[in-house]
Amino acid sequence: MTEYEVRPDEETVPLLGARVTVVDAAGLLAAAQAGPVELLAGADFPAPVREVRCTVRAGEGVHRFEAYLRADGPGAAVTLLALGLAGPAGLLLAQRLAARGGDGLAAGVGRVAAEAGRRLGLRPAGAALAEPPRDQAGQDVLRQAAAAGLHPEVSHDDGAVTVRAAVPSAEVTPAHLHAMVGVVLQAVRELAGDSPEPTVLRGRSYTVGRRVAPPAAVPRSAAVTLDQVGGLTDVVARFREVAVSFRHPQVMARWGARRPQGILLYGPPGTGKTMLARALANEIGADFVEIRTPEILDKYLGGSERNIKRIFREARRYRQPTVMLFDEFDSIISYAGAGGDAASQAVNAVAGIFKQEMNTLFEENPDVIVVATTNFPQRVDASLIRSGRFDLKIAIPAPDETGRAEIIAKMIRELIDRHERPGFRMFAADVDPAALAAATPGLTGADLREVLRRVQLAKAMREATEGAPAAPISQDDLRDAVAGLSRG
Repeated sequence: MTEYEVRPDEETVPLLGARVTVVDAAGLLAAAQAGPVELLAGADFPAPVREVRCTVRAGEGVHRFEAYLRADGPGAAVTLLALGLAGPAGLLLAQRLAARGGDGLAAGVGRVAAEAGRRLGLRPAGAALAEPPRDQAGQDVLRQAAAAGLHPEVSHDDGAVTVRAAVPSAEVTPAHLHAMVGVVLQAVRELAGDSPEPTVLRGRSYTVGRRVAPPAAVPRSAAVTLDQVGGLTDVVARFREVAVSFRHPQVMARWGARRPQGILLYGPPGTGKTMLARALANEIGADFVEIRTPEILDKYLGGSERNIKRIFREARRYRQPTVMLFDEFDSIISYAGAGGDAASQAVNAVAGIFKQEMNTLFEENPDVIVVATTNFPQRVDASLIRSGRFDLKIAIPAPDETGRAEIIAKMIRELIDRHERPGFRMFAADVDPAALAAATPGLTGADLREVLRRVQLAKAMREATEGAPAAPISQDDLRDAVAGLSRG
């Protein structure tokens, strides 16, 4: 896949009776460097399997694959208790036992190891001929994993199976990802009590790596993630660090490390400051509370101060991690100097109350992050945003050409994921984000989203009025929309 390809590489293969489509395997492995990547999100599995989580993450030079599977009902737990040799994860466990026993399997390890040998087609000590191996399809999956250099280890506990494998990052390839998915589906088969001939996965389809679009009822901005933020690589990396610090409070406590809880984002309008705050909340799994100017400013004397106290009093009571956003911070609290007039005194009183509340909020509720955004940082009192209140002060610039190309590519991928269906193609093959970025100097992320909105609306209106399907959005359509935006 090229850097700005809007349709990532896809490969669909038959696997254990199912159709498995892997989307942008190389991209998934690269994304694992920034955090865990879910491989089978939202997939549906046959009963009694009720939960399957499969992730890949990277760190310290190693890519780690991990899958967790759980089945309902006492039968699954009993089978696992017997080492699962006739059911859950049977081949994986049998393979582990066989590796310990070799040709002396039956004599050295006992009945369970002998069953392992029969599953793998090994010849027990003293036997003339080996039995044909059972579950040939499962054997093929494990052989392919071994050939790719993936050596999974399995453990089990009370109806659950965990499969882990590690590959040096310098050696990891899409073949390892494919192999891990095959091993997970094999474990699903055995948890479901499948016969040697694959049947329980027959007719099912699984997509690995595609972003799952949120339900239509969820606003796009409410579901935004850091993966969707384009053109701000360094900023996203810093936000991921903040998220990690919130996901590991015990580690922070052991070192006495104070997490950054105040973040000031400043830069031109439309560069994604509010989007970043929402994405941070989603990255942490936190609630999101936006404080708007009318909720604070009051025309009556003392009203604004009372509103700030109320907002922070409520924040101290939050029982879930929460990101509080003060958007357009300069319009709420700006520096008025030492003027003696009533207006200056009122503004400074509001800033003073805000300082007092910020000083104690983080001590009383360490699960709150305060994010303030402004287009005019010079209007904000420097003492208000000092370290200790706002530990991170991050500039969010207008994107350069490379940033615009990344933003355009991510926006188009998001639209494809949300709207394209069999028989409906939203974007033509000639769409080139890099060329479009070169033709849009000075445009922000908000401007680029407006370009796409205009083209989408034009296509929908044409189809609605003409009664015939409109052609996919082309590069010329996008250029025309850019020209229209420039004209106003």
